Amino acid sequence: MLLQKYFKVVFYLLAVLCLNARISHAQSLLLKPDRVFDGEKMLATGTVVLLEDGKVAYVGPESGAKVGKNTKTMTLPGQTLLPGLIEGHSHVLLHPYNEVSWNDQVLKESTAERVARGTVHLRKSLEAGITTMRDLGSEGAGYADVGLRTALEKDVIQGPTLLVAGPAIVATGSYGPKGFHDGVAVPLGAETADGHDDLIKVVRDQIGKGADLIKVYADYRWGLNKTAAPTFTLGELKLIVEVAESSDRQVVAHASTKEGMRRAILAGVKTIEHGDDLDEEIAKLMKEHGVALCPTLGAVEAIASYGGWKKGTDADTDRIEKKKASMTLALTSGIDILFGGDVGVFSHGNNVYELELMNEYGMSALACLQSATSVNARVFGISDKVGKIENGLVADLVAVEGDPSKNIRDLRKVKLVVQAGKVVVEK
Repeated sequence: MLLQKYFKVVFYLLAVLCLNARISHAQSLLLKPDRVFDGEKMLATGTVVLLEDGKVAYVGPESGAKVGKNTKTMTLPGQTLLPGLIEGHSHVLLHPYNEVSWNDQVLKESTAERVARGTVHLRKSLEAGITTMRDLGSEGAGYADVGLRTALEKDVIQGPTLLVAGPAIVATGSYGPKGFHDGVAVPLGAETADGHDDLIKVVRDQIGKGADLIKVYADYRWGLNKTAAPTFTLGELKLIVEVAESSDRQVVAHASTKEGMRRAILAGVKTIEHGDDLDEEIAKLMKEHGVALCPTLGAVEAIASYGGWKKGTDADTDRIEKKKASMTLALTSGIDILFGGDVGVFSHGNNVYELELMNEYGMSALACLQSATSVNARVFGISDKVGKIENGLVADLVAVEGDPSKNIRDLRKVKLVVQAGKVVVEK
């Protein structure tokens, strides 16, 4: 009996030692890169970053770092360390339309299949350096995005921290899939709501089912000849914002037309998604009301390529020309420009394609990095947690070979991803 008790004590002590070893390994990490971008600027050469308990504990010269005996040191030669990237407009449950059309994904792919795909998509984005992701609509998959967020929180799967919208809100008759006679009822890619009572009920229901934010389609291609036209009235949009804000949730608006954007801005939305018809009047209004633009350039070029357009060979399509003009105007107006490419329309894991296009369309590489880190964090209301390499913030970090502040394409050379102080990708 005594011998049995002895072995139990020994095994317990060994287990505690092993557990402590794992905890110390995960909780204390000193990173020594060649360069550090802190979310706003490049820091002095020789800067190191110390991580403890899943957070940033120190940023500065190595001589000032209080390193414990169990701290692991990782030297990152030739690499730049920066905050984990924040993807501003994604659809985790979609995949490129040249693989399967949007209609067929909504109508023919089961929720189980789409969740399986979403799990893979999340891991691919994480491997690309995305540590936080705003998912703006489950596109016919109900609250599967909420389920994926829960699975991430429970460490069942790996991927970026998710901010989810659930089903986007659309006006009756505006959204698809379409093309069926009036006797056929088909699942829609979003949730319909109209008028005072219905809008209040739907927004509250989405909040109750776990949405982190509310997405509304302020316009859609339902005008005469399938042109884009406003969907909700200004009063309806104000009501959506009022109900959402009472629970501290932001409202984001799909809006490409001038009138759709004007109504959404005046209603109090936080971000305009797409913004194709941006002009000086709307840009001034956005600046006055503190509304940011997520231009989603990647989706536009991807869709053009699916139709046969060849970048660098063919002339720009009308929509691409419009995007370039709106980006030029956005840059000169001083409004916040967000990183978010509508990934899902193009391949997950290829997220930084959007940043490359933002750079190509006139945004400096440094401003692109700010957009993908501190700017997105501030606009999304999460700057107290992520977006910078700063003492006390969550240790979500990515290291890439090269210097993306000079060459944005260096973001593709991911060597290390750290999430909440834990190394999750190492190449």
